[in-house]
Amino acid sequence: MTASIQRRFATTIGELEITATINGVSRLVFVTTDPSPSPAVPNVPHGNDVVSRAIAQIIEYAAGSRTSFDVPLDLSAATDFQRTVLAGLQTIPYGQTVSYHHLARLIGQPTASRAVGHACASNPLPILIPCHRVLRSDGQLGGYLGGTHLKRFLLDLEARHTSGPVSSQRD
Repeated sequence: MTASIQRRFATTIGELEITATINGVSRLVFVTTDPSPSPAVPNVPHGNDVVSRAIAQIIEYAAGSRTSFDVPLDLSAATDFQRTVLAGLQTIPYGQTVSYHHLARLIGQPTASRAVGHACASNPLPILIPCHRVLRSDGQLGGYLGGTHLKRFLLDLEARHTSGPVSSQRD
C-alpha cells in the first residue's frame, strides 16, 4: 500500500477532499457542493508539496483565475481504458465541451460511448481532469460526480472566463 496524504479544504464550489501519494494527486472528492458565484475566496495555502500546490490551483480555478493544472497525477488505480479516457479528457480545452461520442472517437474507440461515460463517471480527479466538459450528444448535461448543478456551475464559470464564444463538439 502506498502512503498517502489526505486533506479537506474549502472552495467557492464547496468543501473538497484531496488525496495524494508520492506519485501525485490520486483522488479528489466533493464532500459538499454549494456553488455560489460570489463568496469570499478561501485562503490559498502556501507550500511546495503536491497537496498544497493542487489545493492552491483548484482554489484559483474555482475563483476563475486558472484555466489549467500542472500538478502530478497518480492514476495507478485506473484501468488502462480509464487512463485512456482520462488522457482524452485532458485534451478538451478550457471553456469547450464535447460529446461522449466525440470523446470516444478522439481516443480511437468510436463505438465505446457508453464505456467512455462510465469511465467519466469513475473519474478519480474531477476538475483536475475535466469530465464536466463532456455532454450528451443532444447537448444535455448528462450526469456528474458532484451533481448536475455543479456541472452547470463549472461550465458557466469557464464560459465567463473564456474569450470568445464557448464552442461545443457534438455528434
